[in-house]
Amino acid sequence: MARRYYNLPPLTTLAAFEAAARHLSFKDAAQELSVTPGAVSHQIKALEGELGATLFRRMHRGVVLTEEGETLFNTLSSSFMRISNVLQTVREARSRNVATIGSTSAVSNLYLSRAMIRFWREYPDIQVNQVVQDYAQTGVQEWDIFLRYGRDADDRLTHTKLYTDNLVPVGDEATAALLKGGDLEKLAQQRLIYLESSDKSWTTWAEWFRGLGYTGPITTGLRVNNYAVALQAAREGAGIALGWQRLLLPLFRAGKLAQIEPHKLGAPHSFYLVNRPSEDLSEAAKLLRNWILREITNTSHELNSR
Repeated sequence: MARRYYNLPPLTTLAAFEAAARHLSFKDAAQELSVTPGAVSHQIKALEGELGATLFRRMHRGVVLTEEGETLFNTLSSSFMRISNVLQTVREARSRNVATIGSTSAVSNLYLSRAMIRFWREYPDIQVNQVVQDYAQTGVQEWDIFLRYGRDADDRLTHTKLYTDNLVPVGDEATAALLKGGDLEKLAQQRLIYLESSDKSWTTWAEWFRGLGYTGPITTGLRVNNYAVALQAAREGAGIALGWQRLLLPLFRAGKLAQIEPHKLGAPHSFYLVNRPSEDLSEAAKLLRNWILREITNTSHELNSR
């Protein structure tokens, strides 16, 4: 076995001894190691048997170290601390060049995936892990940065407002040309694509029409539970979807989707860049965060100048 190269007893026995010696309690050591006090006692008896030495004196109200135990504890404690410091150095050296960014599938498909290609071309030494999340996250976040529509409920996170978009009806170019300049009543009679989402921040067709002052009947239509599917159906002429005007701009310019003018409603929520507290971010994550903010600011200036 590899440990015998250094003539060491099993590492589990050393770990159990170090914890028990640090706490001077088998019970507290067991709690730290997530085992039973009996398991700690068994490991220490095995270590004492292998060394041929008594490491603890069992007292009525606990345990105390023998002289041999004190010597072993001092050596193990300093050695474990040096190992811990080296491991932390290795972790930090790697994490400085790694960042994880997340978004919903809609934001990923329409912006983030292409943006990360541009970032990689500029910073090829930075490893960016991308996660897609269309559900509410609880507990420890698996990302450093997240692009989202609306604020996150976790007030421990840092929010930076990116922009507020407009919600517009979208379809294929033929549909957009046919309905251009039409009133809301005419639009309401078309086949609409309804997105059914657990995210209550998304605006429904009924809310959109009501926001523009139209309270008449609206048709039923297709129902989907994924935004990418809704946009694909609209591109294929199967109906009309609600879309973010700015976020869909690349598809408009490429002729893959068309805005049905002139109707638009300001979105009730803004897009935000959300991140862990700065002190918890790696240097790579800070670089990525600043790059996204800079790119979106430059894009905003470009749009405003048109």
